[in-house]
Amino acid sequence: MSIKSTFCCLLLAGNCLSASAQPEIVKSNFAFAEKQLSYSLEQVKAATTDRVNNPRTIKNGNLSLAPAEEWTSGFYPGILWYMYEYTRDQKWADEARHFTQLTESQQYVKNTHDMGFKMYCGYGNGYRLAGDADYRDVLIQSAKTLITRYNPTVGLIRSWDFNRDKWQYPVIIDNMMNLELLFWATKATGDSTYYHIAVNHAKKTIENHFRDDNSSFHVVDYDTITGNPRLKQTHQGYADGSAWARGQAWGLYGYTICYRETGDKAFLEQARKIEKFIFAHPNMPKDLVPYWDFNAPDIPDAPRDASAAAIYASALYELSTYVAPKEAKNYRKKADTIIKSLSSPAYRSPLNENFGFLLLHSTGAKPSNTEVDVPLIYADYYFLEALLRK
Repeated sequence: MSIKSTFCCLLLAGNCLSASAQPEIVKSNFAFAEKQLSYSLEQVKAATTDRVNNPRTIKNGNLSLAPAEEWTSGFYPGILWYMYEYTRDQKWADEARHFTQLTESQQYVKNTHDMGFKMYCGYGNGYRLAGDADYRDVLIQSAKTLITRYNPTVGLIRSWDFNRDKWQYPVIIDNMMNLELLFWATKATGDSTYYHIAVNHAKKTIENHFRDDNSSFHVVDYDTITGNPRLKQTHQGYADGSAWARGQAWGLYGYTICYRETGDKAFLEQARKIEKFIFAHPNMPKDLVPYWDFNAPDIPDAPRDASAAAIYASALYELSTYVAPKEAKNYRKKADTIIKSLSSPAYRSPLNENFGFLLLHSTGAKPSNTEVDVPLIYADYYFLEALLRK
């Protein structure tokens, strides 16, 4: 069996290690998460309305919930599925099903590229772990909806629909994270259309999103007639020429997925190049929890981004399974350092505080002063995923 096949089997196997064989840091974090997420459920249900029902962050000292249409709506269901994967406690499956169902309507929504985030984190993990037949149908429809945003002239899936006076066809690096849904859809249906769209998107992103140092822009805007880039910018980073920390995370994780699903060495090499940029950067702190932008002018006083760190760790654990032993050890060591840092009081919430979020000190969009130095639900999602992969 190949290394790639072995890792995919491990992903599917779920809670395959006995308690005694699991690293202590994994056991202790999931013991904490069981208590903290039980508290979270109380807080979320008390604050839920017909309009908002998924935790996103803390705003002005209050729990901020998101509606189903927001890009973050799939992470809380995914977190609950990860708790079920680790504990096999039916409580978590029941709660996961409840919150997953709240996003069902989004399978038909065509005005967003975030179908992977919204649907695959909840429905994808739910189908993998529980096999509900209706989950499969929802995922297939979600993939059908996502590819309506593909323009064959441009060769990419459109990201945003706003700022039409500024952008013709904007594509953001985050969109790499939605390709996993398309790869899954081809395997589920036998229709290679989804696969080819995902591959085309990934290849053209390599061509135009990355600088010579292997850092990435956040946004590349394309001419819809020629398919050529018009603008290259960094909307959520410090400047167009800077390296937004979470943007680099989306690229690292996304190309690791692409290699897993295609076996194309170009995707593996791209992931390795991104990793080298991130961890060789002189502004990367020793605890490997990055500043929100590698070029932020107020380093070392700039806010950190625990969400980027959690995504790095999860990606590195997988990436380590696709390379030679020496390189694999290096990747795992970095991921382990991140997990140790995020598990410390410097980043992990005290029990029964912060409305049940697991991690503190993430940064959403610093240029607009939105969600700066706060818990973010996707930080918690990738933190638990990284722990499961560890």
